[in-house]
Amino acid sequence: MKKEQAVKIKEKQTFPLTIKRLGINGEGVGYFKKQVVFVPGALPGEEVVVEAVKVHPKFAEGRIKNIRKESPFRVQPPCPHYEECGGCQLQHLRYDKQLKEKRDIVIQALERHTKLPTAELDIRETLGMEDPWNYRNKSQFQVGSQNGKVLAGLYGLNSHKLIHIDHCAVQHPKTTKATGKVRKLIEKLNIPIYNERTKKGIVRTIVTRVGIQTGELQIVLITTKKDFPQKEQLIQEIKKRMPEVKSIVQNINGEKTSLIFGDETFALEGNEYIQETLGDLQFELSARTFFQLNPEQTVKLYDEVKQAAGLTGTEKVVDAYCGVGTIGLWLADKAGEIRGMDVIPESIEDAKTNAARHGIKHAKYVTGKAEVVMPKWAKEGWRPDVVIVDPPRTGLDGQLLKTILNVKPKKVVYVSCNPSTLAKDIAVLADKYKVEYLQPVDMFPQTAHVECVVLMSRVEE
Repeated sequence: MKKEQAVKIKEKQTFPLTIKRLGINGEGVGYFKKQVVFVPGALPGEEVVVEAVKVHPKFAEGRIKNIRKESPFRVQPPCPHYEECGGCQLQHLRYDKQLKEKRDIVIQALERHTKLPTAELDIRETLGMEDPWNYRNKSQFQVGSQNGKVLAGLYGLNSHKLIHIDHCAVQHPKTTKATGKVRKLIEKLNIPIYNERTKKGIVRTIVTRVGIQTGELQIVLITTKKDFPQKEQLIQEIKKRMPEVKSIVQNINGEKTSLIFGDETFALEGNEYIQETLGDLQFELSARTFFQLNPEQTVKLYDEVKQAAGLTGTEKVVDAYCGVGTIGLWLADKAGEIRGMDVIPESIEDAKTNAARHGIKHAKYVTGKAEVVMPKWAKEGWRPDVVIVDPPRTGLDGQLLKTILNVKPKKVVYVSCNPSTLAKDIAVLADKYKVEYLQPVDMFPQTAHVECVVLMSRVEE
């Protein structure tokens, strides 16, 4: 008998679809004639009529024409920009259900990229927020102009159209308010706005960060060049109208790039950093420093890391991708020695400052890649008992995975912001390390993102 071939979906074809689950980007996933179809905005359990908008060799993308059977968990998104902005993906899903779906996204990634029996793993319920709104402490709004008006916001979903945003449901109100005031000042002072098409103009991006515990504000202006008209007046007006601004910083980015920051950063007024508090620790945050965007959930995340590390006071700990040293310093009272590394020199300077101000003398921070620095330490006879990794979305470098397997720490605590790369890295480490448990943490309510703390213990040979 010939094997029955699936009938290929065609573009603009309309068909009914039952949504089975959420995909990693928060879209609904269904199957039409054995082909996977991704549908943004559709929810598990819904029966929808879909139009195919793009057909790929292994899957199709569709859009909802109408919903025949609606999920009981579907809610009205409170944000007026929700559907066109693309910054959030799940405002239309009730929050308790978001938490369950995020756990399922972690399970799906493990099933796709590892051979581990997920039914036997300890995958815990997602830790959520009591109030899952207005939590982001930093905004990066692109600047544009239209009919003489200055706009500030985000580029629309799959487009290069700038969506002007006066209010954002997930941003801390102080950041959007400050961005709005700076935008109006730039408009009033007639400072030229950068035009991506003509490559002319000055101001590209307004970055605002608030210390949620301290109330301090930092304004970062990303410009194409150092000098621009009305610069001094802009600084004075910001100071006059926003006394809570403790740091006004300029960053120069004249390149044709989608990256926000350029290489040159300097303070225009006040400090180069603002202060923030997490638990009993205070941190100095420079403009380019990575710091978790949701401080309330960060405390829960770091407490989970501390619990997973299970330190007794004698262990040598590596804090890879250490940023300003937050995780290492959170664990320092229980560690024998902390060593951290990061590729951004300003972060390492901040980490050293943060350790010194808390009187933590058993922490050492160096600029460099973990996969280069750790083998060097191993050659010198220093081997960690616990390695903590908190990598970017791309996951761990292949060389670092080899380094961990060679250096043989007793425990690896993996803090992940991407379930797919987490699962791929677990698959490599699973040869020598047992997954004790996975704890999902919701750092970004209303979005499809999910963080995860994973404890892995070395298998005795």
